[in-house]
Amino acid sequence: MSFEVRIRKHVEGGGRRFELDVAFSTDARRTVIYGPSGAGKSLTLQAIAGLLKPDEGTLYIDGRPVFDSASRIDVPARERRLGYLFQDYALFPQLTVRQNIAFALKRGWRNPSRHDGGEAVDRWIQSFELERVAQQRPHQLSGGQRQRTALARALVNEPRALLLDEPFSALDPELRGRMRAELDTLLERVGVPMLMITHDPEDLARFGDHRVMLRDGRVQTVESGRS
Repeated sequence: MSFEVRIRKHVEGGGRRFELDVAFSTDARRTVIYGPSGAGKSLTLQAIAGLLKPDEGTLYIDGRPVFDSASRIDVPARERRLGYLFQDYALFPQLTVRQNIAFALKRGWRNPSRHDGGEAVDRWIQSFELERVAQQRPHQLSGGQRQRTALARALVNEPRALLLDEPFSALDPELRGRMRAELDTLLERVGVPMLMITHDPEDLARFGDHRVMLRDGRVQTVESGRS
């Protein structure tokens, strides 16, 4: 799996102007984009996912364009086949674990039934050991169970890669360490390439096979291999 990113985006809001001008490429199994808050990490990840349209530039995934401003190519997010894990997991509070996972298989906004999803949902419920909580709602789950539910939802469509937006930032330090270890194990098990954004050095140390540092909307350094 490879990503080639060359994009620019101008953003204004709240009296602030921000210019994103990012260029990097990676074919590593695990890539971490890191830097301080406000560096442009989330904007970059959203652009790769198809959740944000750049003003200009190109985005290639495995050598094929998913965005090219000059050629007017802008592949919809669903068709890019990338799983996205939001910072706060973005689970639907009114839906059960099974329904949250099955939601990724639905088109439109109709809520899945308690039994939707079939074998595809069953596979990830079993893989992530969620059988006993499959009919529970997010507020009834532990932090690890919520993370596994969100990961199952991101993986149920068999994405080409996982995009993770600061997956541990909302957790307390002790839980953060456990969740890193659990995510590391899960990623090894499912064998899906990963692109993560973070500002935490511990995330970088554990997951940074390839590292891209952003500051003020621009790439500062690119490194391969863990130190």
